[in-house]
Order: sequence, then C-alpha cells, then structure tokens
Amino acid sequence: MTFLLVMVFWVFSICLHEFGHAAVAYWGGDTSVRDKGYLSFNPMRYMDPVSSLFIPMIILALGGIGLPGGAVYINTSLLRSRAWETAVSLAGPATNLMFAIVLGSIVRLDFVSGTHAAPILAFLAWLQVCAAVLNLLPIPPLDGYGALAPYLPHNVRQQFESVGYFGIFILIALLWFSQTANGLFFGFIFMFSAALGVPIGDAIQGYQDFTSALRGSIL
Repeated sequence: MTFLLVMVFWVFSICLHEFGHAAVAYWGGDTSVRDKGYLSFNPMRYMDPVSSLFIPMIILALGGIGLPGGAVYINTSLLRSRAWETAVSLAGPATNLMFAIVLGSIVRLDFVSGTHAAPILAFLAWLQVCAAVLNLLPIPPLDGYGALAPYLPHNVRQQFESVGYFGIFILIALLWFSQTANGLFFGFIFMFSAALGVPIGDAIQGYQDFTSALRGSIL
C-alpha cells in the first residue's frame, strides 16, 4: 500500500511540476505548449516508464534522492523576455514546494497525525522538497541552470550544455559517494523541510516504509 501511494503521488507531482513550467510558458508567450498537450495532467505527455518512474524509484530506494522525472519542451524564442525564461524554469520547483507545504499541513491535522497515513504523506512532502532543491542547482539540464542560462554569454552556455546529462549523473555520484556532500545536501533538506512544517520523524518513518516495500517488490 505504501509503495502504491508513493507511486501515485509521485506521478501526480511530476505532472504538477511540468504543468507549472507549461502554464508559465503559455502566459509568457509560448502558446505551442497548449497544442503539445502540456496544459493537462496527462502523465503520458510528460514522461516515460523507464526515465520517469523506474530509474527515479531505484535511485530513491538506494540513496534517498528524489530525481526529476519528466520534461516539457518550451520554445523559448516565443517567450517575451529573458525574465519569462527564468520564470518558466523556476515554476516547476515552486510547485514542488507548494505541494510540500500542502502535504505537511495535512499531516499536522488532528485526524491525520498519528495515523498510518502520516508517515507516507510526510515522506512525500520531504520528497517534494528534495526534488525542488535538487532541481534548483545550477547544473544542466536542471531548472536552476535554466533560470540562469538566459543571462549567460552564448559561448559559456555552449560549454555548460555540451556536458548534457553528465552533470546530473556526476551530482548523483557525488551525493552517493561523498559523505561531506551527502551530509550537507540532506542536512539542508531536513532543515528546509522542517521550516516548511514537514514532520521530520514521520518523514523518516515513511521513507523507511517505502524503501522496505520497494526492495521487497524488486526482490
């Protein structure tokens, strides 16, 4: 049950994240996102089973890292300004943080706190914070880099973007194998989550329940 609920909410959060990008792009001038079907909550518009679900779930089970799992393709040439490009990039992580606040608020309700649902919801809220912070790092192809890219010289952008997806794999390896990087990153995630009202004890219990359920289903 824990595994299924996390899967459902994870898919919903991916849709919410990508819808945030698309909605701001539409307001900023790229009306092509409507024709591409991005202004919907249809998961098939944003992701595929391997890169959006299987790989993120394995990474989550092994290392507790909430990977971004979907993508919308924005025609930046249609956006009205560089500020809109930045707003489009930041919209996705912003939706993750808002979702985390909502989930954290639900966990603290009297009729939810102390129930079996509390650890799952708290873990999901923590996961949203993790995904948002990870996405805001200025590394291509993450949203943090997308927010800065419009202001970088063309040659600098080319150098950064030539790295492609290697940047995020290097980041994951760093978080996995460096105790210092891992401690700093997750220490900040826990501190930020607590500041947003996420019950940390429940979140840790939810993560343990999820990883046990996931590993059991794989094995």
